[in-house]
Amino acid sequence: MKYIGAHVSASGGVEFAPVNAHEIGANAFALFTKNQRQWVSKPLTEDSIRLFKENCEKFGFAPEYILPHDSYLINLGHPEEEGLSKSRAAFLDEMQRCEQLGLKLLNFHPGSHLNKIPVEECLDRIAESINLTLEKTQGVTAVIENTAGQGSNLGNEFWQLKYIIDRVEDKSRVGVCLDTCHTFTAGYDFLNDYDNVFGEFGEVVGFEYLRGMHLNDSKKELGSRVDRHDSIGKGLIGFAFFEKLMKDPRFDNMPLILETIDEALWPEEIAWLREQAQ
Repeated sequence: MKYIGAHVSASGGVEFAPVNAHEIGANAFALFTKNQRQWVSKPLTEDSIRLFKENCEKFGFAPEYILPHDSYLINLGHPEEEGLSKSRAAFLDEMQRCEQLGLKLLNFHPGSHLNKIPVEECLDRIAESINLTLEKTQGVTAVIENTAGQGSNLGNEFWQLKYIIDRVEDKSRVGVCLDTCHTFTAGYDFLNDYDNVFGEFGEVVGFEYLRGMHLNDSKKELGSRVDRHDSIGKGLIGFAFFEKLMKDPRFDNMPLILETIDEALWPEEIAWLREQAQ
C-alpha cells in the first residue's frame, strides 16, 4: 500500500500537523517539530505531546508513516569544531523530540564540507555524529536524505550514502530518504533509465535501508545539481515517472511525502498519486 502525504505546517504547535495532513487527504505526513531556522526552541509541552498523539490516533496516522525533518541549520559534517558541536547538540534535541512524540524516523540532510575538508573526512564526521546521537536515544531511526549536490553538500551520490551507513554502528537505526528532485538533478536519469537507476540504488545502498521518499518534480534539468522543486507534472520530471513509481511495489509501506511548491495543489496531487497506485 502507498502512504502519501505532504510536509504540513505545525504552526501553533505540533498537534496541528496531523489535523492539517488529514485535511488534504493524506495517510502520511512530514513536519518540523521545532522552528527549522532557529538553533534552539522551547521544549515541547506535555499538552502538545499528548494532543499530537491523540490527533495521530484520531486521524489514523501510524508513526511508521510520519517523517519529521530536522533543522536546515544542522551540518553533521561541519569542518570546524564549534559548528560541529552546535550541530550535534541540535540534532540530539531533534531526536529527543521525536522520542517524546513517539515517532520512529528523523529525516536530515547529511552535511557539507564547506570546501574546507576532504569529502571522505566529512562523511566520516557525519557517521560519527549519527553514532553519538544514536547512543543517547532510543527507537528513532536516523534517515539520511540524498541531496542534489548543490554547493559543498554531500549525499548526492549513492556511494556516499552507503559510505555513511557502513560506518554507523547500529544498522537497525539508520536509513535513507530518496528525494526525486534531488536524485534527478544529482544526475541519475530515471526518466530514460528507471530500472538501472533504482537497480544501482538497490546494489549500492540496498532497498532494506529505504525508509521514505520525497516526491517532487524539478524546475532544473538532469545533472544540474540545483535543488528547485516543482509541482507534480509541472517540472522537467513529468507525470509518467510518478505514475511508474506509484505502481512500483518497492515503494510500498513507507511515507511518500510531497514538498512541492504549491500547497493549494496538495489534495489534488495526493489524489492523483493515489489513483496511479491502483
